[in-house]
Amino acid sequence: MNTWVAVMAGGALGSLARHLVNIGATRAFGRPAPYAVAIVNVIGCFVIGWLAGAIAVQRLQMSSTMRAFVFVGILGGFTTFSSFGLDTLTLVREGARTTAAVNIAVQVGLGLAAVFAGYAIASRVG
Repeated sequence: MNTWVAVMAGGALGSLARHLVNIGATRAFGRPAPYAVAIVNVIGCFVIGWLAGAIAVQRLQMSSTMRAFVFVGILGGFTTFSSFGLDTLTLVREGARTTAAVNIAVQVGLGLAAVFAGYAIASRVG
């Protein structure tokens, strides 16, 4: 049960942080898109990469509950793009470069196609 609570608490913090970036981007640029998303994705990717690297070389130790709190909760609430980035890095490091390329193409390509399809369907039904 502790892991569930950790993920929920981290998710709340990550979502709040994302909202604060949206507010900051709106103040700085007059609108949040696409600036806030880019800022969140780059920061999230850097943080998850740094944490994974520090854990890999044993400079940082985290319990499984703490990992769930930070990786799934905070970073998941902040941006899932960081998880996509770490998954792709892991595939490359394991020598699965083709799978990594397919992962990129499928998630980006199908993700964008799904946004366009969902928009088209929702805006025509009514």
